[in-house]
Amino acid sequence: MKKTLHIVFLLICSYSCIEGNNTELKSGKLNHDLNIRPKLVVGIVVDQMRYDYLTRFYSKYGDGGFKRLVNEGFNCKNNHFNYIPTKTGPGHASIFTGTTPKYHGIIANDWFDKNLKHNVYCAGDGAVQSVGTSTEAGQMSPHRMLTTTFTDENRLFTQMRGKTIGISIKDRGSILPAGHTANASYWFYGKDEGNWITSTFYMSELPDWVRTFNSSDATEKYLKEWNTLYDINTYVESGADLNTYEGGFEGKETATFPYDLDTLKDLNEGFDIVPESPYGNSLTSDFAIAAIDAEQLGQDDITDVLTVSYSSTDKVGHNFGVNSKEIQDTYLRLDKDLERLLNALDAKVGSGEYTVFLTADHGAPYVPYYLKSRRIPAGLFDLNQMRADINNDLEKQYNATKLILSTINNQIFLDHDKIINSKLDAKEIGEVIVNKLLKYELIDKVFISSEINRKENLGDQEMMLNNGYNQKRSGDIMILFNPSVFKDVEWNRTGTDHGTGFNYDTHVPLLFYGKGIKHGSTLQRTEITDIAPTISALLGISFPNGATGKPLEKVLH
Repeated sequence: MKKTLHIVFLLICSYSCIEGNNTELKSGKLNHDLNIRPKLVVGIVVDQMRYDYLTRFYSKYGDGGFKRLVNEGFNCKNNHFNYIPTKTGPGHASIFTGTTPKYHGIIANDWFDKNLKHNVYCAGDGAVQSVGTSTEAGQMSPHRMLTTTFTDENRLFTQMRGKTIGISIKDRGSILPAGHTANASYWFYGKDEGNWITSTFYMSELPDWVRTFNSSDATEKYLKEWNTLYDINTYVESGADLNTYEGGFEGKETATFPYDLDTLKDLNEGFDIVPESPYGNSLTSDFAIAAIDAEQLGQDDITDVLTVSYSSTDKVGHNFGVNSKEIQDTYLRLDKDLERLLNALDAKVGSGEYTVFLTADHGAPYVPYYLKSRRIPAGLFDLNQMRADINNDLEKQYNATKLILSTINNQIFLDHDKIINSKLDAKEIGEVIVNKLLKYELIDKVFISSEINRKENLGDQEMMLNNGYNQKRSGDIMILFNPSVFKDVEWNRTGTDHGTGFNYDTHVPLLFYGKGIKHGSTLQRTEITDIAPTISALLGISFPNGATGKPLEKVLH
């Protein structure tokens, strides 16, 4: 009897649950819950941000910027780039396409075009015209990027009703994230103009709101003194203000605070001095907030996307290095700008109605001379001298001049036309070059590019080279230097550079925050190519067509 009653009770409970679910299905509640999307996705890239800038300066940050994203969002603490070279163009492309240069084709900022026989720029496009300037600075587009971005996929999914706006001081930092279908992409032109510009790829003339912004004193107001935000004596997380490892500005004898930007501008390319200071990030936030208002981003249930890349962190880093008081102050000020942007999103889109991710396009190492002063191996390598020496050796051996055309991005491009016409063996020449290169002290490994794709059981560095290798665009030979070895050029003797597969260049922050995002953190490895699939999964849209990353399920509700 008890058994029969128990069965009847279970049947009644099951029927009640089914009825309840049917009621919710009929009302559309469950379906609605499954399809809630943020009104706005904001993709933030901080140019040249090492992961430890998040932790090193954490005690100095306020509660509304980086700390808000960490404490209320999801922190991927072990996030890395998975290809070489780690440069700005490939970084932005990889974040938003979900794949590596092997597929999206942006193999560097500049590369040697094998057909044209000269260097090309990742965003350069002579087929379009500048808008907002009479110079060539606006002749840019994403035409060299071969795959879609998640911003493209959102545009396609919403029948072009969801907007995409890209913003950055750097053209490539705006254009590549915004993708092929963006409503607009804006970047900054300094010199004697100090305006935000675009190209005819997007529009024939600047919108009224951009012209209004440009005609205001938005840029001029940052031609002021740059001193530390807080007492410089409290900046114990960075090195001495006066040292021999920093570049500085023309017209100022020492690279020490304070800097009078208005006085220094004439010797430092006019308005270009603003992006060379933390105020370039402030100007970017000003413009991004103006765009949210003017473009009515996040004002309906069709998801829009705003991409914001903060470039001044990279410019200050290259100039002063990762251990400088200047880079610390730049991040403390960026923290305030992030707080201002998040507060604007709360007010204009609504708290809980938008989703943000923040990451970086690459990291950066310490200055080699500083490391050597601390007895850590480091150095500078003269690629131009190496190229001349090996060309001379090849000429003696094969009676053919300048068989190496280019050594850009630590890759060697051979003159195949000359090799064929001289009836030489390209494979043999490649092997000869490899053996010569391995004799250099600061070179760790050398690979013939066409063979690395066929290797099995690749090591980490070899796999990263493979992920960065595009058959039509990359060089014939790839060089890996020892850790903390830079190309020997004047600007690398102070400040910093980047481009390797070592942790200082690959380990960058990845923070998710807002609608659809869990609170928490992970030390499990994530990769930069996982971002676009994760946002695509959040939005319920197709992954970018070349995506090789995976959605981070632990991040999403």
